[in-house]
Order: sequence, then structure tokens, then C-alpha cells
Amino acid sequence: MKTRFASALIAAAAAVTCALPSGQAHAAGYTQTKYPIVLVHGLFGWDSIGGTVDYWHKIPAALRADGADVHVTQVSAANSTEVRGEQLLQQVKQILAITGAKKVNLVGHSHGGPTVRYVAGVAPELVASVTSVGGVNRGSDFADALRGVLPSGSPITGAVAGLVDSTLVNLIQTLSGNGELPRNSEAALDSLTTAGSLKFNQKFPAGIPTTACGEGAYVVQGVRYYSWGGNKQLTNLLDISDGALALTGAFFNGKANDGLVSTCSMNLGKVIRTDYKMNHLDEVNQIFGLVHLFETNPVEVYRQQANRLKNAGL
Repeated sequence: MKTRFASALIAAAAAVTCALPSGQAHAAGYTQTKYPIVLVHGLFGWDSIGGTVDYWHKIPAALRADGADVHVTQVSAANSTEVRGEQLLQQVKQILAITGAKKVNLVGHSHGGPTVRYVAGVAPELVASVTSVGGVNRGSDFADALRGVLPSGSPITGAVAGLVDSTLVNLIQTLSGNGELPRNSEAALDSLTTAGSLKFNQKFPAGIPTTACGEGAYVVQGVRYYSWGGNKQLTNLLDISDGALALTGAFFNGKANDGLVSTCSMNLGKVIRTDYKMNHLDEVNQIFGLVHLFETNPVEVYRQQANRLKNAGL
């Protein structure tokens, strides 16, 4: 009995250890990509608030620790994919000028997925790779539901969007020191619906699967495309955001999803995995690292992707 109990404890400890970041488990240079890594946030996102609350919780530091040159960008917390994409393009040019690099590895979470795809579409010569994390590449059923109750052009939609822009979006951008960025929540909603994503994909089809839930082209115009994400909503009882994601996940009518995006919509180029036990916020190690204990820690998944890019010569 004691032997069985001891064995169970050892197995549990091993599982927890595997779930934690393993920064010491790899050789120096593990994340040292040829080109800089550029992180791009999603809807209602930011870079850093007060230098202490980061959107990409502990991820940049973990990547830098083993050699990566990481740049965290800030685009409009709420706006169309095209507006956000143009903002990002200017920052990419600045990063290239500062570093002397010829290209960047773009990593976008949520609405950041289409945002980085825009840059790769209009300036592929500046982009080595695109990695979409929980990306809204074929729209979101939750966005469709919101559009259903907030139809385009209606007075109530304009009032709600205006309220969100003047309160939540303004607060996020002001606290992060980016209050001057234009905000347009209704344009963001349009971009994230299935219909809006379809229009965008007609202009920027690179990496988009040609089947319902398959993979897309791995390389287009010299740019490599990757994607990964999660398929759970409730992952940690201590995380107060899990309940909200469970509610939004109910709008997907049984489709596997992370609370805000279906796994099939996440697919882009080479699909690494979309069945991590992670929800939409876990994918960026939020809230404050409260993620599933018995899944690969999201910080480690980013490190693995950096190593994958390194081994591909990117």
C-alpha cells in the first residue's frame, strides 16, 4: 500500500514538474532565432501596464533567457485588422532599423493572428515567419453572436461601441501609455466575425486551410506559417476568468474552442497543436500564470516554438 502511495506521489510530482517552465532543461541558445521575435497582442490587449502587468506574462523574459531577441508591440486595443496591421508594419520597420535584421518572426495572439498575417501579406520580404496563437483566422462564433444582437449601423450598436471605446479601450491604452492610438470597437467586431474574416482571407489567403479543419500552406512568398492553441475553458479553479470563458464558450454549439475561438478557426499553415488544455487567456500565460497544472506550461510552448524557428534557420 505504501509503495503504491509513494509511486502515486512520484508520478504526480513528475506531472507537475513537466507542466512547469523548464528554462534550465535546455542548452544555452535554445531560443536564439536568426531573426527577432515580435509579439502582437489581441483584442483589448496591451504591451505592459506600469511596467509590471504584462500581456505576455513571463514569456518575453523566458525567451530572452536563452538567446532570443524579443520585441513586444502595441497596436490599437480595438480596431480593424487592417488598421492594426498598418500600425504593426510601422513598428516592424522600426525594429528592423534598430536591430539591423532583415526580417522578423511575427507571433500574434487572438486578433493578433490576423494582424500579423496582414503584415506578412503586404510586406512578405520583411517577415521570416508567422505564428498564430489562438488566432481568429476564420472568425469567432462569439463575435457572430454579438453581431447578431448588435447589428451593423444600428443606433444601439453605435452607442455600445462608443461606450466601450471611451471606457474600457481608453483605460487600457491610457494605462499602457498608448492613449493616442485610434480605437474603434465596432470595426474590431466586424473583423472578428466569420463574415469579416472571410473578406479578409480573400485578400490575404496565405496559410489558410482549404478544408474545414485542415492545414494551410506551410510556406507562402518565403514566409513560414504556424499555428497552435487550446481547446478548454475551465483550466484552473483559482482563475476568476475561467467562468467567463466557459460562458462565452457555450456559443460555439459543441465545437472545440478555447472560450473565444474554435480550434478549427485557429488553424493556419503548419498546425502544431490545437488541443492544449488551455483557454484563450492561458495561451498568453494569463491570468498571472494560473493555468492547467497537468499541461505543458504555455511559457514552455513559446520556447519550443522559438527553438523550432531556430532549427528552421529563422
